[in-house]
Amino acid sequence: MSDTMNIDDYLASGGVLTSPDNVPARYRGELMRLMSSFVDSELAASAGFAASINFAPGIRERIAASRITLEKADHAERVLNVMGAFGTDIARYQSQHDWAARLARDADLGTARREGDMRLSVFHYPINSWTDAVVMNVLMGLATDVQMTELTRISYGPLAEVFREIAPREAAHAELGLEGLKAILETENGRRDAEEALAYWMPRVAATFGVSGSGRHETLARFGLRHSTNATLLARWQALLADWLAPLGLARAAT
Repeated sequence: MSDTMNIDDYLASGGVLTSPDNVPARYRGELMRLMSSFVDSELAASAGFAASINFAPGIRERIAASRITLEKADHAERVLNVMGAFGTDIARYQSQHDWAARLARDADLGTARREGDMRLSVFHYPINSWTDAVVMNVLMGLATDVQMTELTRISYGPLAEVFREIAPREAAHAELGLEGLKAILETENGRRDAEEALAYWMPRVAATFGVSGSGRHETLARFGLRHSTNATLLARWQALLADWLAPLGLARAAT
């Protein structure tokens, strides 16, 4: 009990753990949950963008979609390797789901996860066009950028280091999306299609920030696995999104 309390105090004061050997059981459970959510989401995102490659209108766009597909799979592998240090069967884990599987377009999961699958709910919805893929990538890319401000400073050192390596490439994915969105807006019906995609994806990406006032936040904050509340992160995303979309005349469509 004394050792456990000492570790809890250490984490609460900003301490960093560096090995599975000195991780308390409750902390381990929350850390594994966090990693599973990231890995499952990246694998599902990779599969979704792989299916979008053939929607691309040109070679440059195909390269961008292929890059995102590749790098998201690579990011999943890096975090899965950290999970392996905790005893996860890596080979079995990565093949446990059909990562390309999607629900009906009009399904409404809200913030819920499907049993046994830790991907964020947004990655259960299908992408049905190039504009759809680009808009979803911009919205989710900015959401990931906001979440990375949390993940890069979590209290498990080896994982935080992986996230610091990943963060710039995730940010670049959003930049690729913005470039693609600008090109779409110059096409016939591009603005209309982009506004329709924004209306579809906005609430689904917003749901990835979870429930405001989550009861788990206090525990995660005490463990150094979270610093900001869900509501704070959501507000940051909304502000960042407005900064990106206002110059394109799309800010109103995103509200």
